[in-house]
Amino acid sequence: MKIIIGFATYISIIVFISCQKNNTPSQNPVTDSLYFPPAGSSQWQTISAASLGWNTDSLDDLYSYLESKNTKAFIILDHGKIVTEKYFGTFTADSVWYWASAGKTLTAFMVGIAQQEALLNVNDLTSKYLGTGWTSAPADKENLITIKNQLTMTSGLDDGVSDPDCTLPSCLQYKADAGTRWAYHNAAYTLLSQVIANASGVSYNNFFQQKIAGITGMSGLWVQSLNSNNIFYSNARSMARFGLLLLNKGKWDNTPVLSDVNYFNSQVNTSQDLNLSYGYLTWLNGKSSHMLPTIQSIFPGYLIPDAPADMFAALGKNDQKIYVVPSLNLVVIRMGNSAGGVTESLSDFDNELWGKLKAIIE
Repeated sequence: MKIIIGFATYISIIVFISCQKNNTPSQNPVTDSLYFPPAGSSQWQTISAASLGWNTDSLDDLYSYLESKNTKAFIILDHGKIVTEKYFGTFTADSVWYWASAGKTLTAFMVGIAQQEALLNVNDLTSKYLGTGWTSAPADKENLITIKNQLTMTSGLDDGVSDPDCTLPSCLQYKADAGTRWAYHNAAYTLLSQVIANASGVSYNNFFQQKIAGITGMSGLWVQSLNSNNIFYSNARSMARFGLLLLNKGKWDNTPVLSDVNYFNSQVNTSQDLNLSYGYLTWLNGKSSHMLPTIQSIFPGYLIPDAPADMFAALGKNDQKIYVVPSLNLVVIRMGNSAGGVTESLSDFDNELWGKLKAIIE
């Protein structure tokens, strides 16, 4: 087992990861049904790019590009089967890496599970689970903030404080009424882990293990530094398993994991009218406009112009990516160091990568 630590903050982390090895490639024809690798098994069927009619001549160019962009792991699933799985440098299938803000989408999914089990409701006040005074905002302003505001980045808390990751009340300062301002704010999101823990009566990691990992075969661990970000660490295949779970709308094969259809649809569709390209902690393509982290401007056009319009994504700092494309039954995973990004979650790399993927897939 190999562990790679992404941030100096996490000096000592022990993550127990199930080793997942590739099997002999399968040449089964593509159907409309999805394949799901068994939980608790190293088995994962593959399918060749050639059998899918993809432009295989462009694959080597893609791999060279990925390597030049500090990529560590890259996976494409078609209908759940592995088309390509590449590791670069010393990184392997057993190596562990951080999801950064791509983990936000996993958190939103966990909130949905908590709601379907009647442990909470997204319209509840956050203070119901964190107690009053969890921010330094005036009481009447704090009592405007709901779980849904945390899910949609509309808490109204100031993302421009000196440490936007800090979850202490002194760092959570009033900026605008909840629901009136969209701003990418890590601290307000991070506290959803404590909301879930307090609502369920079990730790955040235990909730993940019981409700998701045991069913899907995902491995990994949530790690939180003192009063700061909550980061998920796993291998690349666990990231791919979560992407496949999203592609199948919350079901692992025929087993419901998140069975609340209305919640799932809210997660992967526009959640508010301020940033049309944002659902519940999930980025959306194909909308008429979008906003970006740390910037209060609204930009016209798609979030990632060269990507399919129906794509939604979990995106993290230093270009951690889970792209899900329902129309093509595709999941694309990228782990690694920064490819040259200029914002918290998005960069020119997203569009460049999809330009290369289009040349292969179309």
